[in-house]
This record gives sequence, C-alpha cells and structure tokens, in this order.
Amino acid sequence: MNKLQFSIDIKAEKTKIWEALWNDSSYRDWTSVFFEGSYAITDNWKEGSKVLFLSPDQSGIYSIIETHIPNKIMRFKHIGNVVKGKEQPVDDETKAWSGATEIYTLTGETDSITLNVEIDVLDEHLDFMKTTFPKALEKVKDNCS
Repeated sequence: MNKLQFSIDIKAEKTKIWEALWNDSSYRDWTSVFFEGSYAITDNWKEGSKVLFLSPDQSGIYSIIETHIPNKIMRFKHIGNVVKGKEQPVDDETKAWSGATEIYTLTGETDSITLNVEIDVLDEHLDFMKTTFPKALEKVKDNCS
C-alpha cells in the first residue's frame, strides 16, 4: 500500500470548497475525472455512516466516514467492493486494501485555503492516481470560482 498526498490552493471560503467537494452535483463533476458517471450514495456525509462510491453500473466500493468536521476534515475508511449495488463480503483480494484511508483537509485562512488529500493506493493504481487526482482537484477549484 502506498500513501499519496495531493494539495491545491483555492481562493475561496472553506464553506464553498466543502460544498464543491461534497454537494451531489459538484461531487459528480470532479469525480468524473476518475470514471465518467461516478456518484456516491450517502446519508448526507454523516460521521459514522456508510458511503457507496459507485460507477453508473452500480459497481465500486463501500466505506465508512470515520471523521467529518465540516469545512475542516473528512476521513474515509474503505471496506469492500460493491457489485450491482450490493456490498460484497471482504475476500482475500479485498483484504489487500480493506482499511485503506482517504482524508480531505482544508487548512489556511480567508483567501489562502489549501485542500490537502492523503490517500492509500495499491501499486496497480499508483500511476493512474498520480496523474488523475491533480486533474480532479483542478475541477474542485474550478467549481469554487
């Protein structure tokens, strides 16, 4: 497992950046960089709740929101796969990444806010994430202007 870190400076208020990250339509926009038509099924991003991160065919992963402090931090712990909208039990393949985390934090004051992302990534997804995540963060930034 590899830990990657990305950051981008955004000239917007923290509330606007947070909304650009987690509001349904803007979330769909910036995550389309990873897979066109990506979306999330969530209980309003509540701490302790489950989130399904899905593609249009209802496949993807499910995770738990370990920490959610609005306008400050969102921490996901990824658990397992979703196939055709159904959560799958953790198997040997899934055990390789189950428990991986993805953390979004906002730091700074007023016009100089930095969005930081720290994510655990398997070797086979390393190159994809290194090239794609910066593009996704640019979309978040664009959605704040």
